[in-house]
Amino acid sequence: MTKGPAAIQGHGPRTSLITPSFGMKGNGSASVPRGPVPARPLPQPHPKDEDTLVQMAEHIPAGTRAPMCAHCNMVIRGPFLVAMGKSWHKEEFNCAHCHTSLADIGFVEEQRSVYCEHCYEDFLAPTCSRCQAKILGEVINALKQTWHVYCFLCACCQQPIRNKTFHLEDGEPYCEQDFYSVFGTSCHGCEFPIEAGDKFLEALGYTWHDTCFVCTVCCTTLEGQTFFSKKDKPVCKKHAHTLKI
Repeated sequence: MTKGPAAIQGHGPRTSLITPSFGMKGNGSASVPRGPVPARPLPQPHPKDEDTLVQMAEHIPAGTRAPMCAHCNMVIRGPFLVAMGKSWHKEEFNCAHCHTSLADIGFVEEQRSVYCEHCYEDFLAPTCSRCQAKILGEVINALKQTWHVYCFLCACCQQPIRNKTFHLEDGEPYCEQDFYSVFGTSCHGCEFPIEAGDKFLEALGYTWHDTCFVCTVCCTTLEGQTFFSKKDKPVCKKHAHTLKI
């Protein structure tokens, strides 16, 4: 009799039992398998930004018009997209980096290419120096940094400086009006601020524009000249004894 491996006898097909396999973390706790990863939220512009860079393509139904596709330069037969003033095959209007279709989602144009919002945020969008968020709208370049419009504010009035002249004091930007109001010196003659680059002189305990320090009677300039004072008013030598105040 020839012996061979024993045949397993049974009364029907067996059901295999599968034991879950749990990976162990460094602290010995079980790593429970997770469900699907939720979709990454779209980057959001600054709440006050009005000029967002994000655009949407327009869907045009099929008709008598047969435009040229900006990507392949072929005639488009049927429905197409319009974006950035050009026409596109729907399947050829994609993100330049990840190649995701941009037919139904927002996109940003940068250096003659188009990007989905995620790729623009990750690789191209500048970071705001104040809030550290990505800038998806108008960018302010100042102090060798980039800012949201509503993050580059005057340290005094807290209003956006935008593209106006500003002054720096102790590392903080000030709009022109507040800078001269807080730190500036006014001319005693005209009461206007003495700005950077203006010629000025000090006399009678006050600061003057060089063109404002004149004789009260004849308006002759007194810069570098002998003068007299009549109740804090400068007068030339000629009128020093004739002026009655």
